[in-house]
Amino acid sequence: MAMQPWFEDAKLGIFVHWGIYAVDGVQESWSFYDDIVPHDRYMSQLDRFTAARYDPRDWARLFARAGARYAVLTSRHHDGVALWDTAYGDLNVGRDLIGGYAEALREQGLRVGLYYSHSDWNHPDYASTRKPGRPPELEDNRYSEVAAEFEDLQAWERFLAYRDGQIRELTHRYRPDLLWFDGEWDRSEEQWRIPELAALIRSEVPDVVLNARMLSEGAYATPEQGAPVIAPEGPWELCLTINDSWGHQHHDRNHKSVDQLIRYFTETIGGGGNLLLSVGPQEDGTITDAQARRLEGLGDWIARHAEAVYGTVRGLPPGHHYGPSTLSKDRRTLYLTLFDAPRAEINVRGLLSKVRRVSVLGSGTELAHRVTGGLHETPGILWIEPPSASDLDPHATVLAVELEGELELYRGGGRF
Repeated sequence: MAMQPWFEDAKLGIFVHWGIYAVDGVQESWSFYDDIVPHDRYMSQLDRFTAARYDPRDWARLFARAGARYAVLTSRHHDGVALWDTAYGDLNVGRDLIGGYAEALREQGLRVGLYYSHSDWNHPDYASTRKPGRPPELEDNRYSEVAAEFEDLQAWERFLAYRDGQIRELTHRYRPDLLWFDGEWDRSEEQWRIPELAALIRSEVPDVVLNARMLSEGAYATPEQGAPVIAPEGPWELCLTINDSWGHQHHDRNHKSVDQLIRYFTETIGGGGNLLLSVGPQEDGTITDAQARRLEGLGDWIARHAEAVYGTVRGLPPGHHYGPSTLSKDRRTLYLTLFDAPRAEINVRGLLSKVRRVSVLGSGTELAHRVTGGLHETPGILWIEPPSASDLDPHATVLAVELEGELELYRGGGRF
């Protein structure tokens, strides 16, 4: 499907996993689905979910400081609990927590994204069918499916009507720029009626961006947690947690460092993707200091190197430079990221374009460069003088390689 230009230019989004699961700090939805937490205990969190200190403007200002250009909030996870006062279904937090979020993001110039799960493991009509072709030896989960002989297609129709009603509310009331679907694995595209759902959405928000979990109607890939070794073709987004959990879990203090987040970020944008970095607000609506500090640390680095981030496209394929890189949209400036202080000259292989100038982004210090070797169509190696200690960034240094023309690369195997 067609992709909106803003998405690929955004580079960083914030994924907000917030719901009743933050009260006890249990895993969102899966904890009762997998019988880790008793269902009644999980659902009792609804009465204890206060959002007492929720200030969406604080969120939006923090996300903007992080360098994000959009955010995605879990409007309704697989547990079926809506974060707005929906007229469809019986499960919601009793007030609208989405309207202020959408307004606050737009005040900061950020795009509005909403997560919505196809699945609803609490809806009385959801476990009325099963995915076609599902092996019969696989045990049914009572929250999501029934044995084939007990299927109730009328109940499934009622569920789809409920789902469509909620989607109409979300699109009409909040006009999201992006809808991030999940839970698609539970049913087939035909059962979800994906084309009809997409048409419903676009009747309200024609230019909305849909992720790949809208199956044939999705516009971009969404790998989770594991950074791809080979970047997907086309637009994509790496979904990553700051610690080990999507939502707030009191015991999880295994936070990634700012250095690690910068590596994830630069490697992702170097492969042409966006980083969708997840925060898990506490039940009262506040984001922990540990997560906020890391967002701000990432944002400080991005601000110092914005030229190599925004307005760029994927950089060199693996093998040309030991580290990620990005390329200006006019293809005339290559930005090389260095994670460590170089002890020798930096090299770039397979560069057919002539280099006009190399400098350290931020300080502007010019670095000497030269080319050695090369034979016939095989170019030589570009060698760049290492920056001095005073020019090195404490997290990652970026070199701007200005070319005399558009980037051209040699991808051959040399002369045999």
